[in-house]
Order: sequence, then structure tokens, then C-alpha cells
Amino acid sequence: NISSTRVFDTQRQLPEDHPFWRFFGEGMPRQREIEGQGSGVVVSESGYILTNNHVVENASEVSVSFQDGRILDAKVIGADPQTDLAVLKVDGDEEFPFAVMADSEQIEVGDVVFAIGNPLGVGQTVTMGIVSAKGRNDLNMIRDGFENFIQTDAAINPGNSGGALVDINGDLVGINSAIYSKSGGSMGIGFAIPIDLVKKVTEQIIIQGYVTRGWIGVEVQELTDDLKESFNLSTNSGALIASVVKNSPADKGGLKSGDIIININNKKVNNGKALLNIVSESEPDQTIDIEIIRGSRKISLSLKVSARPRLGS
Repeated sequence: NISSTRVFDTQRQLPEDHPFWRFFGEGMPRQREIEGQGSGVVVSESGYILTNNHVVENASEVSVSFQDGRILDAKVIGADPQTDLAVLKVDGDEEFPFAVMADSEQIEVGDVVFAIGNPLGVGQTVTMGIVSAKGRNDLNMIRDGFENFIQTDAAINPGNSGGALVDINGDLVGINSAIYSKSGGSMGIGFAIPIDLVKKVTEQIIIQGYVTRGWIGVEVQELTDDLKESFNLSTNSGALIASVVKNSPADKGGLKSGDIIININNKKVNNGKALLNIVSESEPDQTIDIEIIRGSRKISLSLKVSARPRLGS
């Protein structure tokens, strides 16, 4: 169980002609404290813990409660809002038991999975379901983020955020992150961040405190039915390049506005979100092979990926 405390400083400004000005001077300082609850997964014997960024974002204090009754203060090592992941660290006298990470690429729709967490603060809870879908990337749950969710019908409720999604061997395949719900509770449509993505983000946060992503410098547009008809396309997948940043890797590699990317390194590009996900997971200076449709021709290009500009930098 992850508990977080957020303290917000607020100040109500008063005009100088307000009757209370002489009592409160320039304003009325207020502090508001909000408690948050979530779940987490220990992933190393030294005490590194994974959770969701939204569980600990802007927290002034974070503590972790273990099944054996221990409550330890935790330090936020780093966070990645664009995947909604955060890495915590706790210190103890003994080595911590930790979850073994699986290969989330190997799971299939229909596989049995278990969601573990602390829903609604009732205590550690396990629910069972199946993998309902993979590669959900068009949900718009993370603003300016990179989505590539595993969908499951294992019950996920408020408080499960940051908890483990495990396979039948008990190995970690995802970090529970979000639900679709009209009631606020589980309706059988939950989403977890696949562990293959989690590994990459976690390693970078621990080593350098932030995440470096690949970037080629394009703005993409989804292929509507009208666009498919105007481009005379027989395929339902692909990402339309709306514009190319000057002197970017895409520009230097020969990509043009109006090109339709259909494959990157032999991975099918289903839509614009898939394109951004594949590119973002590439290493800076890595060369990627791209297959495009330009007019009536298929063309192969090679680009050298750059580092994606960091938000706020």
C-alpha cells in the first residue's frame, strides 16, 4: 500500500478597500492537506518500488505499508508522467522479497492474469481475469503521453493504481493504471502498463532520474475513411505525415508531408499513436528502417533517431 500526502498552499487575495484588510493584511494564507492511496510493487531486493505517477505526484510525504505490518518512509527517485510511472525507494534492515518481471510480449489475449493491490483501502486483494486486449493506444488517458496498455477484465478499483498484474506463474506482466467506468468502480475494463515498457522507463529513472526517448520530428494525422479514399489506399492501417520539422531526422532522411508510414523495423504501424510509441522506444542515434507509401509507390528509408526534447526543457 502506498500512502501519499500532498500539501497545497492557497492564498485568497483581498482588495485594499475590503473591510477585513486590516485584520489579514495582503491576504489570507491557507494550507490544505490531501491524503492519497495507491498500490505498488517491489522489484528489487534493495527496495525499489514501482507505482503510478498519479499516486505520488506532488506528494510531500510518501510511506509504504507491507503485508507483514511494516510501514516505511519512501523516497521518490523519479517519475515519468508520460507513461504514468514512478519509482520509489525504501530502506530496510533486510533484503526485500521482490516480483520477477516476465516478458509482456509473450502474453496473449485470453491468458489468465491476476490483479493485486489495495482497492478502496480494504487491504491486499487479488482478483482474477483474462487479458482482454493488447496494445491499446488510442484511449487518451495520459495527456501528451505514450499509451500501450494491456486491457484486462480482472477487477481493478480505486486504490489498485500502481499494483501488480501477474500471470499464472506469479510473474509481473504489467502495472495496473486505469479503468473505464461509469460508476467509479470496476466494470471489467481495466488497463495495465506492459512490463516491457515499464522495464525501460524504470532503468532510465534509476540511472539518470528521467527518461530519454527517440524522436524523428514529424506531426502525424490519423487516416480517416475520406483520406484513405483520397489516397486510394487498400489498407486500414498507417500513419499520415502531416508535417515534418525542418532539419529533423525525418527531414534529413527524406520523409515528406503526405507520406504514409506503414512499417518501422518490420513492426506494423497501425495508427499515429503506434508510430509515436515505436519511435519513442528507439534509442537516440539508433538507425531505424521505415517503409512508406508515397503516391502509388512503396518506398524504404533509413533514419537516425534523435533524443526527444524533454517537456519543460
